[in-house]
Amino acid sequence: MNISIGVMCYNEEQNIAQVLNAIINQKEKEVHIDEIIVVSSGSTDRTDEIVKKIAQKNRRIKLITETKRNGKSKAINIFLREAKNNILVLESADTLPNDTTIEILCSRLKNKKVGIVGARPIPIKTKNKILSFVVKLQWELHHLISEEKPKFGELIAFRKIVKEIPTTAVDEEEIASMIKRKNYELVYEPKAIVFNKGPESIREFLRQRRRIYAGHLKLKKKTNYETATLKSMKILSKLFRTKICQRNILLTTIAVMLEVIGRSLGVIDYLTKKEHDIWKISESTKKL
Repeated sequence: MNISIGVMCYNEEQNIAQVLNAIINQKEKEVHIDEIIVVSSGSTDRTDEIVKKIAQKNRRIKLITETKRNGKSKAINIFLREAKNNILVLESADTLPNDTTIEILCSRLKNKKVGIVGARPIPIKTKNKILSFVVKLQWELHHLISEEKPKFGELIAFRKIVKEIPTTAVDEEEIASMIKRKNYELVYEPKAIVFNKGPESIREFLRQRRRIYAGHLKLKKKTNYETATLKSMKILSKLFRTKICQRNILLTTIAVMLEVIGRSLGVIDYLTKKEHDIWKISESTKKL
């Protein structure tokens, strides 16, 4: 199975070498990483320089630069046009996969009925103990929900049956909605681990949560596709099943309050038609 991996980035000088090396060093058996396409959208730091240096030693890496930052969805469309294989992987530039993650993820696409597969994000610890707890709880809840209905983000593998995606703030879920409309199955693979880092400030956390929730609301209105985590009651129903919640009720209460605030702000953004397709970067998440 030959696959193309796309890495969309903007000012990722602190992470891009790590993620590219992690992809290059993947253990491959039945899956072959044929090409790695990096789309750098108006980066003003050393991102392009670092990618070019690594590409000199590995011909599979191809750098495409945009002179202006036009948003992640437009960068993804460049990847969709340039990728030569029928199985695609989209990885966020601020994440790190395990050495077998790509193999495990793409293997699920052997089933011709499956159109997209989502990995399991696991956050690394941060200096902010409160937000470290909040983010860990958040992703644990997303894991429990995804076991019943897949949620997509951070790292996905999918069939090249989508030629272009619309402008969106929730690109992975947008792709999932388009694939579902073509009657393919949506799958979650918890063994495909990818590490990421959550925000270290409340301001960044709320900015991230409001953007995602507003994007999910917009996606539902436009396509009638409902993301697995859209309904708050569904998340609450899973909350007390988590061991992390049972160990610290106080921090769990703080986590719930922050999520409520983030979603409330997202509703306001959705109703006022505030666009989030080009969003402000959370700097603290860029230091893995």
